[in-house]
Amino acid sequence: MREILGRRRRLLSRRNGGRPEMLSAALTFATQWQWPVLPGVAPDPQGRARCGCPDPECTVPGAHPFDPGLLAATTDERMARWWWTNRPTAPIILATGGKAPCAVSLPAPAAARALAALDLKEMRLGPVIASPTRWALLVKPYSLEQLGELLYAKDFVPGSLRFHGEGGYVALPPSETGQGGIRWERAPLPGSAAPWVPDVEAVVDAVVEALTRTGVSAPEL
Repeated sequence: MREILGRRRRLLSRRNGGRPEMLSAALTFATQWQWPVLPGVAPDPQGRARCGCPDPECTVPGAHPFDPGLLAATTDERMARWWWTNRPTAPIILATGGKAPCAVSLPAPAAARALAALDLKEMRLGPVIASPTRWALLVKPYSLEQLGELLYAKDFVPGSLRFHGEGGYVALPPSETGQGGIRWERAPLPGSAAPWVPDVEAVVDAVVEALTRTGVSAPEL
């Protein structure tokens, strides 16, 4: 009996593309944390660095929504289960803003230095998402007006900082994209509740200060 059950699990794993953790992660984000998610477009199988979308110049291959579009993002368990049962290797895309976390991202080398500087200050951070090229710090939802006032008050803001707010998105672990794997640089604490995230003001203030103090200009990437 045990052998039959083991064989069944292996067959199901092959049928699901060998990535059952993608479905599990998507269900955790959607149902436990109430983060609206949707499947991203896959990288082009003929060239991993290329995207499966029609844009030959796509700058985020495999790490963005396409079909369905961003407005389809949902926290509905049945929809998430259907998507990742039928597309088991699809990247998991978080639709930022609204009641979901937003994000501040910057190039990976500058982000690593900034986080090290923030650790020395013992600043509390929420989850940090890492791709091979950029890291994203999750923050509380903010409005465009709030972000505009925050940036206007700054003497200098590195041009490589990107803000993922209402109408934006980020790829979530353990997605595989054309730029490589998405992972947690700072993983959420285990538990059923949605992870704590800091205010955007605190993160932007700390990141800009850390980059300025460490002499890292965070070039455009």
